[in-house]
Amino acid sequence: MSAILTDIPTLRTNLADYPVTKAMKDGRVRSDIVRLDFCGPTPAHNGFKAMVRENAFDAGELAIVTYLQAKAYGKPYVLLPAPISGRFQHHCGGFNIDFGHLDPKDIEGRRVGVRTYAQTTGLWIRGVLRHEYGVDLDKVTWMTLGEGHLAEYTDPANCIRLPKGANIAQMLLDGELDAALLGEDMPKDPRVRTLVPDAHNAAKAWYAREGFVPINHMFVVHQDISKQRPDIVRELYRMVVESRAATDGGTPAIFPPLGLEANRKGLQTAIDWALDQKIIPRRLQVDELFDDVTGSLG
Repeated sequence: MSAILTDIPTLRTNLADYPVTKAMKDGRVRSDIVRLDFCGPTPAHNGFKAMVRENAFDAGELAIVTYLQAKAYGKPYVLLPAPISGRFQHHCGGFNIDFGHLDPKDIEGRRVGVRTYAQTTGLWIRGVLRHEYGVDLDKVTWMTLGEGHLAEYTDPANCIRLPKGANIAQMLLDGELDAALLGEDMPKDPRVRTLVPDAHNAAKAWYAREGFVPINHMFVVHQDISKQRPDIVRELYRMVVESRAATDGGTPAIFPPLGLEANRKGLQTAIDWALDQKIIPRRLQVDELFDDVTGSLG
């Protein structure tokens, strides 16, 4: 981290191409006091494990569940109140109607695929299934492709690892899994139906009641930068804000907002559900996710 003491440091940055990050990535939003080396992999989530295990990046995006685990296990990153991605997750649980209709509670006692148990999409859709539809998550066998990003973390006992090279989407189509929790990888196949009935309207009703969009990824920075160069952290936040403002047509209305207080309920819900689902080892406080510098941004 000695580079951060130079006049214009270069930060190893893991950040994907989203509408809200495009202006940062293409140079329309730039800085006079820090350079960003966008050296992360594509897709960006392939860099999360290296970030929390090896400090491979100085700044960038991190899935909120990965960040909650990183905080719980003492990793040296601090959160900025700047969501990079977020969406409703009600549509992210699916089943193949060819093998019979499933209501949410019908997945109890069955095999449900998910890329990793601690994946953020999995957290949100499981929480919806549990809190909206009464699903006992402990009665489901979760079939996973890989381990979590944190070396200290172990999946709950009702998780089973799929063989290397398994394809959850194809297993869903073939009837080898009863259901699956998938984001963008959900098969575009007319046989696949959402576990949540009328998922689109269910999400709208949930938003009207709860008032927040589930966060996927947020911007984080190495704690040493925040301690030694708070001006750079404030600059990173400015860049995210300006990049969001430069989005073609503006940042969508249905998107997690900027600022700690505006995201407090979403973050609190993520914490509560992560503890309930045995993803984090202790209850975190929303305020401890930030430091004196990042908590005052926005």
